[in-house]
Order: sequence, then structure tokens, then C-alpha cells
Amino acid sequence: MRVFGIVGWKNAGKTGLMERLVTEITARGFSVSTVKHAHHSFDVDHPGKDSFRHREAGASQVLLASRNRIALMHELRGAPEPTLELLLAQLAPVDLVLVEGYKRDGHAKVEAHRAVTGNPLIASDDPTVRAVASDTPIGLDRPVFGLDDTAAIADFILREVGL
Repeated sequence: MRVFGIVGWKNAGKTGLMERLVTEITARGFSVSTVKHAHHSFDVDHPGKDSFRHREAGASQVLLASRNRIALMHELRGAPEPTLELLLAQLAPVDLVLVEGYKRDGHAKVEAHRAVTGNPLIASDDPTVRAVASDTPIGLDRPVFGLDDTAAIADFILREVGL
């Protein structure tokens, strides 16, 4: 499976870049799936809905299905967070999986960077960051793209993964 990550500190532009890359790469005819790491508790369900009630009652997994989509919710109930590798194994085959977050994992990544955040570059100490997409010029030993130069970033990622 071809995997490439987008990392960066909070408010660096990761989600916007992910969204633009999915649009760009799928427009080129490739199938793309995404994985998003959340550092906090989140919920895709709503109180009062049947599936929420199933989880609250103690179900380990709840599969919600319609003719338009399916959603599988898995309650960890104290179990350790699954690794990215285990999560990737659950995805259906596609041409490319874009991963937002998981900055400490070993897959290749592009770092999203906005100067206004004042955060240091992850790329400075992480060789898995193969390029940086920034809103300001940066001197670095690897490619630096404009944060909004989606086509060039997509070209780079597709070359890196062999597509």
C-alpha cells in the first residue's frame, strides 16, 4: 500500500492541504483514502441516535450502514490505541493513502508550515519529512513548496510513491 503523510503543528494548514491534495490527486484518476489522527476524544455519532445508544449500552463495535455509506465505530474501552499499521490494514485497496498526523511514525511525509504559528520545523530533526509546504521561504536541505501550490506538492508525492 502506498502511504504518504501530511504533518505539522496545530494551525499549520494540514487539513486544508489534505483536502486540496485529495481533490487534486483524485482528479488525476487515482483512488485515495485518508487516515486522520486525532489527539483528543471525538465522536462521529450523536446522542439519542440508535447507533449512539448501542455504543452507550456497551457494544464494542457498531456498524452503521445505508446505501450511501457505512461507518464502523469501535470503542476501545481502555484498550491501547491501534497503531497506524493496524489501521492501514483495515482499509480497502486504493492507489494512495494520505495520512494526516502520525508525525512520529516512519512513513514519508510533507510538513505543512505557517510562519504565524511560530512553531519550529519538524523537518529539521526528522528525515521522514521529505519536503515542506510553507507560506514563507525556508532554507532547507529538501524541497520547499508554497503551501498553496497543491499541484506541485501532488506531483512530488506521486513521484515519491511511484505513481
